[in-house]
Amino acid sequence: MRPCMLSNVAKNYISDYYCILDNMIEKMTGAKLSDSISGNFIAQMIPHHMAAVEMAENILKYTTLVPLQCIAENIVSSQKLGIEEMSRIQAKCGEMCSPKCDVCLYQRDTDMIIHNMFEKMRSAYGDNNINCNFMREMIPHHIGAVRMAENALKYNVCQPLAPILKDIIAEQKKGICEMKNLMKKIGCVC
Repeated sequence: MRPCMLSNVAKNYISDYYCILDNMIEKMTGAKLSDSISGNFIAQMIPHHMAAVEMAENILKYTTLVPLQCIAENIVSSQKLGIEEMSRIQAKCGEMCSPKCDVCLYQRDTDMIIHNMFEKMRSAYGDNNINCNFMREMIPHHIGAVRMAENALKYNVCQPLAPILKDIIAEQKKGICEMKNLMKKIGCVC
């Protein structure tokens, strides 16, 4: 059986995706961390959200699938709002110091979560169906956000961050369900 030849559209889409992914990995792993769980979460989640916006804008350049356009447009608007909210509270929340043992445990678990997310996103199956490609890439991205937010909620975080964490969990879980349902509907290969 011959390997699948990628169309120029798929090649362009996938190439842009890997540039976005590499940039996100660099910014998340290079984020300046401190003795504040709240500050550390925000420092790593802002580039995570930025990548979601870029990934959604990338698929919007190519897709004609209306339900996926709606999902991608929702990602753009909700993630931009999340970036604004986190940017607004970043300095104040970064001043809230956490106990050293909590920071150590939080960051160890966060590092495992993001490493797992990076691996799943790097190895997402890519073919000529860019609609399916996007969802195979975005689902582990959303799962990473949910797990990062759940991890942060195990600790004492700054008061304005707590509702943002809960919103991330609810919004991303909803998006995961929508994408999984759409993948089934259009017959995506996992």
